[in-house]
Amino acid sequence: MREKRTKRIPNKINRILEIPQEVSSNVPKITVLGFKQMLIENYKAILEYQDFYIRLSTEIGILNINGFNLNLKEMTTDDLQISGKIDSIDFEAIEDDENDT
Repeated sequence: MREKRTKRIPNKINRILEIPQEVSSNVPKITVLGFKQMLIENYKAILEYQDFYIRLSTEIGILNINGFNLNLKEMTTDDLQISGKIDSIDFEAIEDDENDT
């Protein structure tokens, strides 16, 4: 019971202060601009990189980006900008056993 209470306190504070979830947590924020640009915030690691396929690790799963002439245009420790012809984006969710109980 105590663990649940400590998890709820930061969430209540964030709601009161109207802090966006992507700022206060490690949940990824994905912004797609047309079919040519993409910004991923809060990624953990680059797992695979080809000019037709990029695979990223995030807090909630693995993000797969498929396309042509994909380039890592700008990169920081938290943000990644991808350019090229983006065909598809899909997520491989991580199973969370803690929420099942």
